[in-house]
Amino acid sequence: MKKMNIISFLSLFLSLVFSIATASSDLGLYPGYYDRVCPEALPTIKRVVEYAVAQERRMGASLLRLHFHDCFVNGCDASILLDQTSTIDSEKNAAPNANSARGFEVIDKIKLEVDKVCGRPVVSCADILTVAARDSVVALGGPSWNVKLGRRDSTTASRTAADANIPSPFMDLPALIKNFQDQGLDEEDLVVLSGAHTLGFAQCRTFRDRIYSDTNIDPAFASHLRTICPQVGSESSLAPLDPTPGSFDVKYFTDLVSKKGLLRSDQALFNGGKTDELVSEYNGDQNEFFEDFAESMIKMGDIKPLTGNRGQVRNNCRKVN
Repeated sequence: MKKMNIISFLSLFLSLVFSIATASSDLGLYPGYYDRVCPEALPTIKRVVEYAVAQERRMGASLLRLHFHDCFVNGCDASILLDQTSTIDSEKNAAPNANSARGFEVIDKIKLEVDKVCGRPVVSCADILTVAARDSVVALGGPSWNVKLGRRDSTTASRTAADANIPSPFMDLPALIKNFQDQGLDEEDLVVLSGAHTLGFAQCRTFRDRIYSDTNIDPAFASHLRTICPQVGSESSLAPLDPTPGSFDVKYFTDLVSKKGLLRSDQALFNGGKTDELVSEYNGDQNEFFEDFAESMIKMGDIKPLTGNRGQVRNNCRKVN
């Protein structure tokens, strides 16, 4: 009888340990989240991203930007992917995203392929966005990092929060610092994550005021941009954010030091303020930039994730199940 009691006790004890371990893993994010349920998930995401970037290098910047714009609105929960409905005010219609955010069809393709290899929808759209951002950076010559996984998808979106929380290209340094602090990110995160602007392009409407009004800009640079972006019209005309918009490098920081930041919010990082030193450091040390960028991307990916029983794994990234 005593032996049976000991066995029962041990059995109960092991069950409790397993339950606690399971609960702990449910509450946090970790790189091996899909190792058992779908080991082919991450290689599949990588394959689709690499194909998309090979077709159009600009797509790498677009996928990276989607992850940023998702995380800054109520956390990294794939809310940016939800289409407009009678109950959802889509973040796609917010000022920072409307006629600007792109790459949604690539995310759809990834979701389709991942669900196919996994046999069912087990990989969240939020995790797909996070991994696709990393794989885009790698595909364009940037650093890699271990993406923590286990996010679930939101069932709501907020156009109002997107308008309020996504940093504006017109912000000065104090506003940028506060914007990032509101997300739990510090001044180093601000500078290094702004380095994502080593990729991609910006529309005329986002830099017109700078090239016609600002004084902290190289005159020849401003003159060239005025041929792309007249004072009236051409709202969507594109200019590269740095001289090598399809390569992940430190040219963005080189431009800031030379007063050739395309956006007002870019040049604000090197304009006699407290972040000048960091910009100079990254300009002179690509390895340091790569290392710090990876760390800050992991930190950003930790912003208010839905885990455990919160949220859902969407069957279609564009709509709630």
